[in-house]
Amino acid sequence: MRIAAVQHDIVWEDRDANFARLAPQVARAVGAGAELVLLTETFSTGFSMTPGIGEPEGGPSAQFLAGQAAEHGAWVGGTCPEIADDGGEGAGQLPYNSFVLAGPDGTTHRYRKLHPFTHAGEHERFRAGQGPVTVEVGGLRVTPFICYDLRFADVFWDAAPRTDVYLVPANWPSPRRHHWRTLLQARAIENQAYVVGCNRVGTAGEGTEHVGDSGIVSPMGELLAAAAGVETIVLADVDPAEVTATRDRLRFLPDRRGRRQGLPLETAGS
Repeated sequence: MRIAAVQHDIVWEDRDANFARLAPQVARAVGAGAELVLLTETFSTGFSMTPGIGEPEGGPSAQFLAGQAAEHGAWVGGTCPEIADDGGEGAGQLPYNSFVLAGPDGTTHRYRKLHPFTHAGEHERFRAGQGPVTVEVGGLRVTPFICYDLRFADVFWDAAPRTDVYLVPANWPSPRRHHWRTLLQARAIENQAYVVGCNRVGTAGEGTEHVGDSGIVSPMGELLAAAAGVETIVLADVDPAEVTATRDRLRFLPDRRGRRQGLPLETAGS
């Protein structure tokens, strides 16, 4: 399967402007053969913690992703602030940082960011999710995480037995770009799986600078495709057979001790 990471700038807190900017970029990615297109973290608003920035689950950002998936016959994913009235503290008030993966068959799947970025106060404005989600997409087992999650190796390890490719959309700031690039490769090497990192470029509304560095990493940690600090599309072909072959050739995962078993697989149509 060919996967595209759309490295893009974001118009601060302006969903309609971002939809207009991103639709042609999704079209270009699909035109280049992508069957799965990944947008950044908070692709429609920027990483805003303005009170009231949340939208209902299934709101305009999720509808944009679903519309693009239906129009192009591809999978399209990215994150947005979604409010869910699902019980617990903050229900119906604080949003999740929610990764929405929309399929060409009309299905949608959600992963909610496990680790709010307390250094920036995200934990005060967003609810934490409950656990990883793995979706089967055309024979490829896909597990999304979001930005700061990349620093927590254990959740990647837990999902590894059921994962061929990790998707990591982000708004990762430029002062720590070395961490971003290093951790993407580390998560691939540790888990013998592909990692697709999709980071934004440009300046956020509160002044944070981003330089992209989006990339697609092989199960052996090789950089298959990479981008610098401009809007662009990163493309690479990923193959679950390569994950299986790597794990068969170098049987590192069975040597782990104290590892919890992978979480149940959520199956989607291809």
